[in-house]
Amino acid sequence: MLTDPPESTDITQRRLLQSIVEVARSVFGAAAASVFLVDQANGDLVFEAVAGEGENQLPGTRFPGGTGIAGWAVMGGQPLLVDDVAESPRFARAAAESTGYVPRSIMAAPLIADGECIGVLEVLDRDSRPRGDLGDMDSLGLLATEMATVLELLVRLRHDTGGAARAAEVARFDLPLLQRVAERLPTASEQVGATVTKLLTMADELLAGGGA
Repeated sequence: MLTDPPESTDITQRRLLQSIVEVARSVFGAAAASVFLVDQANGDLVFEAVAGEGENQLPGTRFPGGTGIAGWAVMGGQPLLVDDVAESPRFARAAAESTGYVPRSIMAAPLIADGECIGVLEVLDRDSRPRGDLGDMDSLGLLATEMATVLELLVRLRHDTGGAARAAEVARFDLPLLQRVAERLPTASEQVGATVTKLLTMADELLAGGGA
């Protein structure tokens, strides 16, 4: 969900999103992981954070709403796993080619906040390592849920003019963000653990200072 936030809050949001896509890429051993947010003004899908392939040039790139597998995830509000994009009519090859990287497989999960799809978390070309007690789609869904929670928190803090709302949010999120992900991915690498730790630290700073 794109709005016009204060600059400091916008920077905090981008840092949080970048950390989450780094977690997603590490967890799945993927070529890339990305977050699209929906521009409410026109429905466009906008790359907000990218880890791996395209991370230096794709943020800010737009596609029309409904484009490709990410667009399908937004419209349907359901996660989608495509192991061979060549066999999927939902895959937008021209859009993929324009990014400079055409994946073989894609996982996508919608970001749902207050019953509304505000974006999509995508993972491209995951590896085949075992990932604990969760399947790949369950793991991706868990990450997407936590990401939507972070974004909802940012929106709430953005409109908080006093300490009461922030205190309520701190109480609500006393279990560190993404801790459940770390606990349920026992085979996660040290790199994943380090990235999760960084994300939790950033979330704590956000809760303490409201993104200031």
